[in-house]
Amino acid sequence: MDIKKVTVIGSGLMGNQIAMQTAIHGYEVVCYDINPEMVSKAEAFSDSWFIKRIEKNKMTAEAAAEIQGRLRFTSDLQAAGENADLVIEAVSDIVAIKKAALSSIDKITPEHTIYASNSSYIVSSRFANAVADPSKVVNMHFFNPALVMKIVEVVKGPHVSQETFDTAFEFASSIGKTPVKIEKEIYGFVVNRIFSALTREACYLVDQGVASAEDIDTAVKGALGHSMGPLETLDMTGIDLEYNVYMEKFRTTGNPADRPAVCLTERYARGDYGRKSGKGFYDYEK
Repeated sequence: MDIKKVTVIGSGLMGNQIAMQTAIHGYEVVCYDINPEMVSKAEAFSDSWFIKRIEKNKMTAEAAAEIQGRLRFTSDLQAAGENADLVIEAVSDIVAIKKAALSSIDKITPEHTIYASNSSYIVSSRFANAVADPSKVVNMHFFNPALVMKIVEVVKGPHVSQETFDTAFEFASSIGKTPVKIEKEIYGFVVNRIFSALTREACYLVDQGVASAEDIDTAVKGALGHSMGPLETLDMTGIDLEYNVYMEKFRTTGNPADRPAVCLTERYARGDYGRKSGKGFYDYEK
């Protein structure tokens, strides 16, 4: 399938950077959000990023202008959906929100449109029925920051057609990423299942008063060779995201063990989401 126009639904940190990465590699891109304020913030971030690249001599002004000419930001769903060959969904990791977003744009997009979900944990079979043809819905999981991280997990769910999977896999390669084939659906895919095991244990140690967040991160970096500790990483990716992921799983399973850790719940309740809010496990306002 020949992809020309790509629409990204959700203009938060991930959606915005996925849109920028896609435009950088030659595609026409529309970054859509239902919230006009989010659209304005995303456009401002994009403008600032390109200005910094020019100032650091990593990109010419002409090249930046050409890329930005391929990248549009909008809160107009009709404009976002029209003629889209690929829609990348980057909304909150809550099934109901994903279904609503996909169902709305599916009423506008052409029949051939493929839908790729950037969900961090949730398999696409749980919301694929939100569109007319579930075989065109696939997980394509980017990592934060999407402008930097190379890996993209592409998941071959039981409902996904071979054409859909191949198109998503090839698209990821075409925008400078390294796609990894996940042979079947599993909650959290590969990377986040491994990462969650680490962060869950780190949060347990905090909750039990075994060690401070700083000492846990120092130990992991020094002994295991990680560039960032698990709690530093949660601050970067967003404590609100992690909290919502656990709550969504708990709503599905009803298992108390799937509830978010106390240290996550407390920070979520205070609005301490990490770097984005200025405070999480660490204080970034000092």
